[in-house]
Amino acid sequence: MDITVYRAQAIARESRNLPAATYNLARTLQARSTSGVAFVPIRPMQVLAILDATEFVFLDSRYQSRVMLAWQGFQPKTRSALDEPVPFECVSFEATAQEAMLRLAREFHRALEQLAAKQHIDGPAKVLKLPAKRST
Repeated sequence: MDITVYRAQAIARESRNLPAATYNLARTLQARSTSGVAFVPIRPMQVLAILDATEFVFLDSRYQSRVMLAWQGFQPKTRSALDEPVPFECVSFEATAQEAMLRLAREFHRALEQLAAKQHIDGPAKVLKLPAKRST
């Protein structure tokens, strides 16, 4: 699926931290996609999240193809454990972005969980036979 999105001039930037569970699940869903891009509908907010290797972009249904908000510059390598939050930069492109951020983190995580529950990993399972080491 191809979607063309447009971004206005950024009106605000701020450093934030994304909870590890949200970041890890988002990257898992993105990695499962054959195109490397995951589309996550956040129904309660009427927002579509587009996840790619470099950023998460959020489109409000009122603006359709204009980016409302983008999460960029993820720094997962700064954490010392997988359960630590990931620093990133939140860039606002629309006036409604600041208000949306109040609910977005919670609703985004719920939408990721719902999408993950719907996805099935298809493919044959393989049992690997490993030779047992014998002590002499």
